[in-house]
Amino acid sequence: MTAATAQAATPWAQARQMVVVATADWDADGGRMLRFEKDAAGWRQVAAAEPVRIGRAGSAWGLGLHPDQAGTRKREGDGRSPAGIFGIGDAFGYAADAHTALSYRAMQASDYCIDVPGSPLYNRIVDADEVGAAAVEGSTEPMRRDLHADGDGRYAQGFVIEHNPGNRSPAGSCIFAHVWKAADVATAGCTAMPAGRMAALLDWLDPAAQPVFVLLPEAAYARLQAPWHLPRLPPAPTSTPPAAKDPSND
Repeated sequence: MTAATAQAATPWAQARQMVVVATADWDADGGRMLRFEKDAAGWRQVAAAEPVRIGRAGSAWGLGLHPDQAGTRKREGDGRSPAGIFGIGDAFGYAADAHTALSYRAMQASDYCIDVPGSPLYNRIVDADEVGAAAVEGSTEPMRRDLHADGDGRYAQGFVIEHNPGNRSPAGSCIFAHVWKAADVATAGCTAMPAGRMAALLDWLDPAAQPVFVLLPEAAYARLQAPWHLPRLPPAPTSTPPAAKDPSND
């Protein structure tokens, strides 16, 4: 198989936008986010690397577009962000609309993401007014955290990272990119950043470019960069400031 044939065979071969989060190692709860666009000449970086926070326990292999990998797998409640390559789903937020080309869903007080293992609605965002209060019982992921969690602004803007698209229980649920609580606070498994950076990312993403989201430790990224046809990363900084451990959900 030629290199061109191998590249064409990857599920992300047609992607022309890529969001990359690279972390120091599997246990790091923060890292750097970079954005890339692809043209006839290949991948090129389009924004400076910026700090983000991920799961408080680091990362573990998720279920996405990439082939299965040996190693620790993402599980519900493990505090790890899923590693691998994932599609980017709908944008969401508290406002009625947002400046983004992604499909956008304005969240209401009745919207929940179901993180209850065994639920037939596992890993789906649903409206309790439609599915019934019993169907969302036990979920710890109200999508209007400002209304359910004392004004929490973390879901004011974000988008779905399509981990576990088959909704396999308990392989991990409700994985988003969203606004961070603070620069020194990790998440329960999502990727978090300042509000302005989140808005800029939503403005940049274009579904016509078939964007994908990549999260990998630096060493794994270096090993997989060529076979997975990923963009080359600039040298990593010498260190990432440690994040405070937040026992709450995203």
